[in-house]
Amino acid sequence: MKKQLVALSAALALSLTLGSAGVQAKTFTWTASADALSMDPYSTNHSFTNSFMNNIYEGLVRFNEKVQIEPALAESWTAVSPTVWRFKLRSNVKFHNGETMTADDVVFSWQRVQTPGSISKLNLGNVKEVRKVDPLTVDIETKAPFPLLPNELLNLVIMSKSWSEANNAKEASDLQQKKENYANRNTNGTGPFMLKSRDVDVKTVLVANPHWWDKPKHNLTDVVFTPIQSDATRTSSLLSGALDATINVPLQDVQRINSSGAFTVVQGPELRTIFLGMDQFRDELLYSDVKGKNPFKDIRVRKAVYQAIDVDAIKRSVMRGVSWPAGMVLAPQLNGAPKNNTRILPFSVDASKKLLAEAGYPNGFTVGMQCPNNRYVYDEQICLAIISMLGRVGVKITPQFEPVAKWSVRLNTMDVSFYLVGHAGLPMGDSYALLQDVAATRTGNAGGLNAGRYSNPAFDALLPKIASELDTSKRNALMAEAEGIERNDVAYIPLHQQPITWAARKGVDLKQSPDNQLRLWLVTAP
Repeated sequence: MKKQLVALSAALALSLTLGSAGVQAKTFTWTASADALSMDPYSTNHSFTNSFMNNIYEGLVRFNEKVQIEPALAESWTAVSPTVWRFKLRSNVKFHNGETMTADDVVFSWQRVQTPGSISKLNLGNVKEVRKVDPLTVDIETKAPFPLLPNELLNLVIMSKSWSEANNAKEASDLQQKKENYANRNTNGTGPFMLKSRDVDVKTVLVANPHWWDKPKHNLTDVVFTPIQSDATRTSSLLSGALDATINVPLQDVQRINSSGAFTVVQGPELRTIFLGMDQFRDELLYSDVKGKNPFKDIRVRKAVYQAIDVDAIKRSVMRGVSWPAGMVLAPQLNGAPKNNTRILPFSVDASKKLLAEAGYPNGFTVGMQCPNNRYVYDEQICLAIISMLGRVGVKITPQFEPVAKWSVRLNTMDVSFYLVGHAGLPMGDSYALLQDVAATRTGNAGGLNAGRYSNPAFDALLPKIASELDTSKRNALMAEAEGIERNDVAYIPLHQQPITWAARKGVDLKQSPDNQLRLWLVTAP
């Protein structure tokens, strides 16, 4: 802790030195609709938290703003056998407390990922072992040939072995069991920014790391993040000049911000698909008036719900025309995704009612709907629209709308019956990652976001083939086959790809990316 304070003091001293030398210090203030859930990088699979923490912690590799793999803490890597990759570490990397990063920290990080509270391990299921070769070399062995290993290693950020041990943080914080440790509110990464202070749900302050191994492209000395849940308050705070940027712009405010003269909206498509999940595992559905049965185990019920939802109406009435209706959970832009994104069944109230009657629910049924109210673009409004649509066919919804922190725990503990969720195939940036995460049978190493516990052995059998296939055309064919199984089973009900809508003070360059990650190390301010 003493070394960490020394490092932070050095960063603050650097800011003062720059100011006295005539270089203006750049404080960047920004907001989003929710806070990061934890400072422990292994304790959650929440994409905004991962994005935020990538400014503090780093992995062996990273994505650039074009969502392309590039070296990070490893300067190079080679395959020494079909299942063993050798990574050469940079020699000039220091943690924020001044200690040098070595292979011991990489091995420790892998071991920490395997601890009970870790969610990251669900996205590292193809890694068998991480071994030290020498102080700056590690071998990573996969369970089978796996050409996407660098992409999967985006899930393994490197933590300090000595710092974690000294602060009783050898294991990941367990948010599901509400078991925190020192790493949940404190950090010691290698990244471009260091944590100066944190007031959960109020304000988090970062300072630039003066000893970062990479050459900074940003011109920031400190960063102030203030989460603001209210759409109206976020926009008014921006326009008042209290903020430099927001990465959650309500679509209804785009014209107002653009016409302000002082701020500009940056907008583009996101890799994320928004879809509905259903509990297909329990014998009796939670939060339902159906006793002794689970309607969602019947594909006719899943099809009925699918056909009762008018995604074009959601685009018009909720998304203000800025969404891309989806026929599958994979965004077509994702690596390896099939290009056929048409819906398997048309919107039809009559067809939906007929299917429900055939399944034994001529009057419908009641079920709870678990929906975040500050996670996705217009998430609560989407759920309200769906509630109205399902009401037309007799499916009555009990709303269970919650902030993302509570909703995430629901997903991770599978305390769901009918729920809204989204996935962008990240951090791997590949269709395989999304399918493994949301549609593989849930185990300790797969199905991390499969809260409804969909399971199909034929689908599962394709995943290792996809993972090990080196021929791109053959791999894509396997991917299409797997997605076809999931789609025809109506494992999920795809809705749309959502837009990325950011806004910033004129002159601020945010380097927007389709993975919706704000890379502070690329931000420049006037």
